Amino acid sequence: MRIVIQRVSRASVSVNNERVASIGAGVLLLVGVAQGDGPDEARRLARRCAELRIFTDGEGKLNRSLLDTGGEALVVSQFTLIADTRKGRRPSFAGAARPEQAEPLVETFAQALREIGIRTGTGRFGATMAVELVNDGPVTILIESAAS
Repeated sequence: MRIVIQRVSRASVSVNNERVASIGAGVLLLVGVAQGDGPDEARRLARRCAELRIFTDGEGKLNRSLLDTGGEALVVSQFTLIADTRKGRRPSFAGAARPEQAEPLVETFAQALREIGIRTGTGRFGATMAVELVNDGPVTILIESAAS
């Protein structure tokens, strides 16, 4: 799995001009699933995202997590994060998990966040989505699993 975490003031995702999810302060999580990823890895990375200290404390240091702040999460599947761009000008997506494998893992990831206690919205798997966000900081972090 490869996850881009963006700290946001607010974010939303729409499909066909219909808003399907929105959050206030928290994180936008763009999630790419690679071949070989599994549910244990999805749960482990959900906890890692929830506990990552990317929010400022009273002294302005990045010392607080999503759990500490009570922030929200918006999970958006994005297979293009698994692109291999090492050769040529056209990205290869051969390493991305097939949709029937990836969709349940993205849902496992989102559900794991909910079980931790984080209000979590999701995009619509496989749809063309419009994602809007107000980046806070900006703070953007990349997390990868061993399979990516």
